Amino acid sequence: MKFCPQCGKELVYKIKDGRDRHFCPDESECGYVHWNNPIPVVAAIVEHEGEIILARNAAWPATWYALITGFLESGEMPEEGIIREVKEELNLDGEIVELVGLYEFHRMNQLIIAYHIKATGNIELSEELVDYKRLKPEEIKPWPAGTGRAVQDWQAKRGIFNEMFDFTKSSSASDE
Repeated sequence: MKFCPQCGKELVYKIKDGRDRHFCPDESECGYVHWNNPIPVVAAIVEHEGEIILARNAAWPATWYALITGFLESGEMPEEGIIREVKEELNLDGEIVELVGLYEFHRMNQLIIAYHIKATGNIELSEELVDYKRLKPEEIKPWPAGTGRAVQDWQAKRGIFNEMFDFTKSSSASDE
């Protein structure tokens, strides 16, 4: 953000409440502060017919598969949001089994709210997704960022302790 969304003046950078923040230079008349708070995102470990569904977004390289995720909408509870996302992305009806946890994803300035979902129906991918794969819970290797930590915690509750895998450096989707 370069300009104040309230008055249009160019923002300045300075410390407030112990953090660097963007401010409107006209503090007396405008007073705008860009707090840059994290964006809430919901994520699902989707269990379908006894296997976990990992999907590949159309914008990702061929080796990247991850959980179903989406932005929480205004006025929506996280539980509603993740059920909506599973329906939108996979055309599956879902039921929440458990809250897996909350995870920071600093690179994207997001707070991930992850759930384990049992889903029913026939998979039909949204236009955002180009592929998916089905894996047994013990076949998934968690990845070191974002939703990968949720996978690791979910597996640990089930006695599965797989080594972390950085799929961003892999050349083969089967390595995942």
